[in-house]
Amino acid sequence: MPASTIIATWPFGQTAVRAAMPLARQGRPALDVAIAGAQAVEDDPAVNSVGYGGLPNAIGTVQLDACVMDGRTLSCGGVAGLENVRHAAALARRVMERTPHVLLVGEGARTFAVKEGFPLDTLLTPDSLAEWRKTRPKPARAPRQQQERDPGDTSHDTVTVLVQDQKGSLGGVCTTSGLAHKLPGRVGDSPLIGSGLYVDDTAGAAGATGVGEEIIRVGGSFFIVESMRQGRSPQEACELAVRRVHSVAARRGVHPARVAFIALDPKGRTGAACTPRTNFQYAVSQGDKVQLLKAPEIER
Repeated sequence: MPASTIIATWPFGQTAVRAAMPLARQGRPALDVAIAGAQAVEDDPAVNSVGYGGLPNAIGTVQLDACVMDGRTLSCGGVAGLENVRHAAALARRVMERTPHVLLVGEGARTFAVKEGFPLDTLLTPDSLAEWRKTRPKPARAPRQQQERDPGDTSHDTVTVLVQDQKGSLGGVCTTSGLAHKLPGRVGDSPLIGSGLYVDDTAGAAGATGVGEEIIRVGGSFFIVESMRQGRSPQEACELAVRRVHSVAARRGVHPARVAFIALDPKGRTGAACTPRTNFQYAVSQGDKVQLLKAPEIER
């Protein structure tokens, strides 16, 4: 039986990969493995851009976004603007499995979580609140200016986990607390199928991280998967997506904000790429070995 492959965004992706590996060794389905990895990061208060301990929005409220997708059936689910529920990825799976819908938002998502037995929780920690106060923008600085002029901002790192299981099927999860100091109700790419995540056993899986508005504009993850379907390698497809981000930003007369992509194809090959000044690292495991790799920064 072939070894599974797991790839996850950012250095904290190592936490996700290591949490996911035991399930992968047991032969569990790809989506089970991916959710276990993502949840380990959601539970880590030291990660201030995902789950518990995530940085709040402009009024001091933590709002989570997440989605999941099964590459075998293309079943998917997501939640957005979710408050007081720590495990957004697991809730997104419940949306996929127990409703006829793909996306639940805001109070509706929280009400659904309570009905499904998810405990309500305070997601702020003393450290995340202190960091929010420290990094709070001056009133004169608009959110759009922050996104378009500060590609080095580090307050919106998403954990995306892509898995190929021992049967060769693909699954993926994308979960985040989103852009710090965002307007209440702002939704980025992370809960949107085709933007922050897309998974199809017949072509591959892709996920994104960074400023969601940039990723949404290019349909980033779907773009990468369809590029792999056309014969490009995961690496080639990620680099092409970054060039697409450059092109779209140029049409608006701005430099692209920080974004990065990861990809995994049906052969178990991986790829990653990012915009300049992103310093994007990602974790990969094939079998028992975990590596932290640096993605190439792609100029226009």
